[in-house]
Amino acid sequence: METPPLNITVRVGCHLAYETPVATPVLFVLKPRLEGQILVMQEKLSFGIGQPGYEFQDSHGNITYRCYLMPGRNEIRHDALVAVSSRPDSREIQGPVIPVGQLPSELLRYTLPSRYCDSDKLMDFAWKHFGHIPHGLPRVQAICDWVHNNIQYRFASGRPDLSASEIIHRRYGVCRDFAHSAIALCRAFNLPARYVTGHLPDIGYTDPGTPMDFHAYCEVYLGRDWLTFDPRFNVPRIGRVKVAHGADAVDGAFATIYGEAKPTHFEVWAYQVDPQKVAVGDPIDLTKRLDGTPTVRLCWPWNS
Repeated sequence: METPPLNITVRVGCHLAYETPVATPVLFVLKPRLEGQILVMQEKLSFGIGQPGYEFQDSHGNITYRCYLMPGRNEIRHDALVAVSSRPDSREIQGPVIPVGQLPSELLRYTLPSRYCDSDKLMDFAWKHFGHIPHGLPRVQAICDWVHNNIQYRFASGRPDLSASEIIHRRYGVCRDFAHSAIALCRAFNLPARYVTGHLPDIGYTDPGTPMDFHAYCEVYLGRDWLTFDPRFNVPRIGRVKVAHGADAVDGAFATIYGEAKPTHFEVWAYQVDPQKVAVGDPIDLTKRLDGTPTVRLCWPWNS
């Protein structure tokens, strides 16, 4: 299969701040995963007064930092320029759907119920609504269509204690809830599905006017590869930058804090830029963004 050109540059990152009275252990997952069709051109990660320990890969291969928040205000900043393709999410399946009995063993955990993707509680619902649809891509798309059309997106309505079955009953949530619902319904049919978190710029898409944030979606193993599905928007999108994947949001948290720490600042950015005019560390200046409209503007990340 032809390798797509990396002809768009996206600036992604975040500025987080926490205050704590005592030294507090924490895990951060903020850097893009070095996989797929992306190229990290520039990147900087700083922990302020925090004491960074070491970088490691968790059981899902996510780049994780184990460190301490120190007494007082801790500021964490991540900033990166990433080259991506102007092609949207692929729906091209390489080969037939593999029966669960023949799946590679490392994929089996993505067929099982998890904390937020309680597929065991959704078996009857899944078979009633999607059992008549052909297995594979048609069924996955039907699941995403249903989630998109029947769960209302409500900004800032997310809660850390709600599972997919509860969201399907409640019928509203945020992007993580859309992802959990689709994943759980796919797993009800033994389709390996995993939770993904990262950045999604508005390339070829009208800026919705809401604050930029991390975005959650899902991947389903079809044929011999993981395909991206996003029931929140339910259309192929351009320029995703994956940060983490796992069984559910437990594995995709950007910060896991082992103790008391109060968040005092939260800022995330993901927008297309001209790499000849913007560099890592520059002030965030949305007047320089090239996305946010239906028109896709190519801007090669190097001089041709």
